[in-house]
Amino acid sequence: MAGYNAAKVVLNAWGYCPVNALVTGGAGFLGLYVVEQLVERGDRVRAVCRSESRRLAELGVEVVRADLRDREAVAAACRGIEAVFHVAGVTGFRGSWKHFYENNTLATRHVVEGCLAGGVGRLVYTSSPSVTFNGCSQEGVDESAPYPRRWLCHYPHSKALAEQHVLASNGRGGLLTCALRPHLIWGPRDRYLIPGLLEKARRGQLCRVGDGRNLIDMVYVENAAAAHLLAADALRPGSPAPGRTYFITQGEPVNCWRWVDELLALAGLPPVRKSISARAAWFSGLFHEIYYRLFRRHEEPPMNRFLAAQLSESHYFDITRAREDIGYHPAISTAEGMRRLAAAGLR
Repeated sequence: MAGYNAAKVVLNAWGYCPVNALVTGGAGFLGLYVVEQLVERGDRVRAVCRSESRRLAELGVEVVRADLRDREAVAAACRGIEAVFHVAGVTGFRGSWKHFYENNTLATRHVVEGCLAGGVGRLVYTSSPSVTFNGCSQEGVDESAPYPRRWLCHYPHSKALAEQHVLASNGRGGLLTCALRPHLIWGPRDRYLIPGLLEKARRGQLCRVGDGRNLIDMVYVENAAAAHLLAADALRPGSPAPGRTYFITQGEPVNCWRWVDELLALAGLPPVRKSISARAAWFSGLFHEIYYRLFRRHEEPPMNRFLAAQLSESHYFDITRAREDIGYHPAISTAEGMRRLAAAGLR
């Protein structure tokens, strides 16, 4: 794991010692990579999951079956732990505010409470760059970007509230915290982003939004996982990391729709042919939001305003703070990541 090896160099320089680590969402896409890197460097890992995982069993980690909405179960999982990686959460656009609030915001509050009750020293929260997205282009923005005054969907709102709580809890009861904002995590074993993209392409539902010139940031999954390890080990007295947020990306924006076409090519699919203007997509999104709310539709809508803006506007970020504070450098290049993705096979 190149991402892990890069992290290991920095950690060894700091005199790293193995710890008892807890990973929420340890069977998920990013969470499992975090678990693997922790195990590889010698940490003792406990993973909180809602279901069984063959890979976690192979790694020999302790698995706790629990729902993070259960305060007592979370508190129990945090006992005897030194560092918590709160990776779990719900994504997407489907569901009520209650669904997103309980699984993202309330669950995070329970994790913080569990850390404080259990005497945990460090908490790394997996946030999202979308907590700063207001529907407009973001070009090279850094962590000084404010939270928006209005929210285009429940997901970023619930994540922002969770992030704020984590940061506000820094220093309480000896707990040091920080939040990472990895953008568009991709790579082998992805079960959401790339599979959803390919499924839409196979159904003829994939449509380019806007003029096709927007630049975006993303991050290869092993780099994102390595950033979590680096952040946890940077949470120490005298470090600038406690109480801060960090954008985590490849550090090199790509053309959104050119990258989509590259992914389609890896799967043996033709490039995107259809297109729709950003304005038309925005109004389509508004229509679908109203329609799905009125008729209480529960499936994922084909378009909403948040998605229309994300697909048509540029959004890439300055990762200088992550480089300087926690020693993050994307060890696996985008080209190498694409090669690894192709070798793993796209479905």
